[in-house]
Amino acid sequence: MTWQARAPLKAILFDKDGTLVDFDRTWAETNRKSALLAADGDAALADRLLRACGMDPETGATAGDSMFAAANATEIAAHMISHGSPFALADLSPMLDAAFVEGAEKPWPICDLDQLMGELRTAGYKLGIASSDGESGIRRTVEVLGLGHHIDFIAGYDSGHGPKPEPGMLLGFATHLGVAPAEIMMVGDNKHDMEMARAAGAGAAIGVLSGTGTREALSQLADICIGSVADLPSLLAR
Repeated sequence: MTWQARAPLKAILFDKDGTLVDFDRTWAETNRKSALLAADGDAALADRLLRACGMDPETGATAGDSMFAAANATEIAAHMISHGSPFALADLSPMLDAAFVEGAEKPWPICDLDQLMGELRTAGYKLGIASSDGESGIRRTVEVLGLGHHIDFIAGYDSGHGPKPEPGMLLGFATHLGVAPAEIMMVGDNKHDMEMARAAGAGAAIGVLSGTGTREALSQLADICIGSVADLPSLLAR
């Protein structure tokens, strides 16, 4: 399969969960804890909240483009409240944020990210991360994985650029680097990553099949789908 960027690429903006880290291995335990928090200890309600947010309580698998896969803490909190959580949004949202920051302590990298990012930087690309996670959780993940020296830009839903699928995170990356959005490649595992890329006028939108998104869903908006970020160097060399 062939693809063509809209302009010479200078930078790559990565989604985090499902793209850089294994979604289910990283987040299944944390999502269970967050649902139990939102259910105020009611195990049956917690299971209902997990299902409402896209996670199978039995297998721990999360559906693509579900609340857990694509939404931020405030959106997840509101969804849980609409499905029975007894908390007010102003109380539950920070509770979930804290739980997700805690979850950032145990990320499962998709591949050797230090080697991958080193190769990409050697090839001349600037690198950034844009996630529906909070900025503090993203920064903690980057710190735990030892990737800080590779990353030029980090944006979460609370960083002031707006949430996905709005274009703000990618546009913020472009402004930070002083490049055009068309010189940035977006890489992600969900439709909202591809929608953000299109809304911002990114030079390329690359779907990865390592997360919760399916080829069928991603291919509607992506220029091309690849197995994981480990395939990026060969893709860029074509």
